[in-house]
Amino acid sequence: MSDIHQKDESGLWRRLKSGLKKTRGQLSEGVGNLLLGEKVINEQVLEDLETALLMTDVGVEATDKIMQALKSRVTRRQLSNTRALHEALAEELKALLQPMCGKFTLSPAGQLPGAQSASRKKPCVVFFVGVNGVGKTTTIGKLASQLKAEGHSVLMAAGDTFRAAAVEQLKSWGERSELPVISQGQGADSASVVFDAVQAAAARGIDVVLADTAGRLQAKENLMQELKKIKRVVAKLDPDAPQEVILVIDAGVGQNALSQVEEFDRAVGLTGLIVTKLDGSAKAGVLFAIGQRFSLPVYFIGVGESVADLEPFDPDRFVEALLSREDAAS
Repeated sequence: MSDIHQKDESGLWRRLKSGLKKTRGQLSEGVGNLLLGEKVINEQVLEDLETALLMTDVGVEATDKIMQALKSRVTRRQLSNTRALHEALAEELKALLQPMCGKFTLSPAGQLPGAQSASRKKPCVVFFVGVNGVGKTTTIGKLASQLKAEGHSVLMAAGDTFRAAAVEQLKSWGERSELPVISQGQGADSASVVFDAVQAAAARGIDVVLADTAGRLQAKENLMQELKKIKRVVAKLDPDAPQEVILVIDAGVGQNALSQVEEFDRAVGLTGLIVTKLDGSAKAGVLFAIGQRFSLPVYFIGVGESVADLEPFDPDRFVEALLSREDAAS
């Protein structure tokens, strides 16, 4: 058993295996066959594997890269049987995800321009962007709870004023976690809400502001202009803010995630990603498609409903859970 399997087998590892169960099932026909005895590698084996990767939304570009690498190793006789091919597949998948490995850390607090007292320290400002239904507001609530548990002071900004339920949802998280939430009524100016939140955090000496923003289709120009406006307004308080702009993606959307990354990055300059709802999707392979096209870290992945189910992204652990033959509930 590898070191990564030994780490918290009953906790993070078990939840990750369980969360990836649907995608692992989708992969099983093509990838599972690689482990049914030490069979000779032939065209049918490679074709089944390629189909399995495409079926889990690994994407054409990433699948081509993986298959070319594997076929090259077969041609050079580096792989003698299907078990060796399975091990090589794991290596190629991990290599594809390595550039996406990045730990979420809070920027060190500094003084705000013109600050007159030590209490006016600079909070780390984190924007959360994404389309409706990706779990953005829930993700903010989960992360806020985790940061508080780590000893950080946190303030949340209910900047998704387009959707009344989002404001109430964030307030509910605030009450549950006993954390402050800055909000206004539905239809209020989102930039004003986030500005007030950053100003309040500085006055109270709070470490981090987690700011929700309106979620609509990424193709909607008015949403993108609103996000740009929030950045401009907050920069008046702190030219370095936001320190992070995180796109939240629902794993179930498959290849549509690529256009979301592209459009939001073009509009507001993304610094990282969070991929949610992996437990409800058979398309977790989309992470490889994203890794093939973009150089952005995935800070967290969501594999369930509880606070603990928002996990730091570990490429090696992810691939091993995806290719694991053990029952997820074991």
